[in-house]
Amino acid sequence: MERLISEKLYSWKANTDRKPLVVRGARQVGKTYSIREFGKKYYKNLHIIDLERDPDLGIIFKKNKNPKRILTELEIFLNNKININSDLLFIDEIQNSPEALSSLRYFYEEIPELNLITAGSLIEFALRNISFPVGRIEMAWMYPMNFSEFLLALNKNVLHNYLSQPIDLISDTAHDSLLEELRKYFLIGGMPEAVKIFTRTESFIDAQRVQTNLLDSFKQDFSKYAGRTDKRCLEEVLLASAKSVGKQTKYSRLAENFSAPTIKNAYHLLLKAKVINKVFNVDPSGLPLGGNTSLKNFKTIFLDIGLLNRASELTITPDLLNEDLMNVYEGALAEQFVGQEMLAAGLNELYFWSRNAKNSSAEVDYVFSKNNKIVPIEVKKGPSGKLKSMHLLLNKYSNIKEGIVLSSEKYSAIAEQKLKFIPIYLTENLIR
Repeated sequence: MERLISEKLYSWKANTDRKPLVVRGARQVGKTYSIREFGKKYYKNLHIIDLERDPDLGIIFKKNKNPKRILTELEIFLNNKININSDLLFIDEIQNSPEALSSLRYFYEEIPELNLITAGSLIEFALRNISFPVGRIEMAWMYPMNFSEFLLALNKNVLHNYLSQPIDLISDTAHDSLLEELRKYFLIGGMPEAVKIFTRTESFIDAQRVQTNLLDSFKQDFSKYAGRTDKRCLEEVLLASAKSVGKQTKYSRLAENFSAPTIKNAYHLLLKAKVINKVFNVDPSGLPLGGNTSLKNFKTIFLDIGLLNRASELTITPDLLNEDLMNVYEGALAEQFVGQEMLAAGLNELYFWSRNAKNSSAEVDYVFSKNNKIVPIEVKKGPSGKLKSMHLLLNKYSNIKEGIVLSSEKYSAIAEQKLKFIPIYLTENLIR
């Protein structure tokens, strides 16, 4: 499966001043597979150290932080010489050894020519006992497969190419076909294992079975947070967060019979694990957007739209397969899709705009910046939908010159209203 992370890996390898690379992300998003395939394709030899499969290797990093000694002892374990000029050393599941994480700075300082990539999930939990080697490493985030990667996995290469073409060159036939494939993505999502089984069997039921197993594995991971919060509360907050996508998040609504501090702690642990992502309420009066956020009001999106369906107990029926998915869960799936695409496209944080007045309220689904311009996004069924909140925002903030409406309709524009209507499947290219 071709992944976006490959672009980052190619760029990293070509950089003569490269630093050790840490690929981060939630479990099961494809980090290990992508790095292994990259190593096999572009290096003479690939050397893999798996600190989850071989946890005793952590002792090698505990003795001291001498990178030459560490490299020698790793060679003894591998029974193979590591050529620092032509080989790739891949340390997987590095979160299992905080000392291995902290040693990365010394590899950069003393053996800079070494090609060293590490990967891990739950890294934030390992960092509580060490100082992160800021400035001595590079980081890359990896997310579930986005829609363009999904098309490639399904061998829909011609349709995939339309995603990067000018909007006015997308024919009615291509538009309808892209929406048909997007419908599949809305239900299957981008977890590689679920996509893989669907490409083999074309069965939504088989994909759902994988999604159920993945959710169960995330719940089993909760044991790694033991002593930090109540496991039952974590599970409740996980499922409630899935069902609250598209709405402002209230801690009190995420779990019953638990105190507010316990619920809040559970929520933030899931954030650290990247199982959920927070969408911040922002004042779009100026840049940077991150400097004008409200800590009180926020929304939540899930790791993956397919897992969201399973956590929400969505049943795939013939009627659902024919319904406009922009409407399912009152548009929550479409909003989840857009947020997920934005993260995969490289945005580090997500924002929305909300105004809570005494007699009225308004909300625009997303706000992002591109080329020093602030752009608001509404996710709607089509151009005929009500856009009161978008008009209010555009009238209130003179610095914002244009609003984007993502829908299942073809491209159109209303210049006098400062609005563009763009097919939702083009979200990634809109952000990049």
